[in-house]
Amino acid sequence: MTESTKQKLIAVLGDIVASAVPDASEFEKYGGTLYTVQPDIVEGQFCGIFAYKAHVQLSFANGNELNDPGGILSGSGKYRRHVNFTSSSEIDEKQLNRLLKVSAKLSKKKSG
Repeated sequence: MTESTKQKLIAVLGDIVASAVPDASEFEKYGGTLYTVQPDIVEGQFCGIFAYKAHVQLSFANGNELNDPGGILSGSGKYRRHVNFTSSSEIDEKQLNRLLKVSAKLSKKKSG
């Protein structure tokens, strides 16, 4: 995967996050971009975008609690789930919008 492809995917995913959760704040951490609706809460992020050698990942902090009828989420950790992308043609914006909105609501509920 080229750096150019990675940067394009990061930009597209960032635009989707901003559209789905307009009140989200972003900050750089852990080598990627994290998004939060509670910027004053430590570890209050609801998702993050990370570039790896072979893919770009959209990670959901509350992924274990997300209903995923499309089966796009991967991971078996205690909390996080993610979707990996190698091209923009793999992005299902409708499913991502729904997951992002629910994840942001879960984040607000847990911290306040």
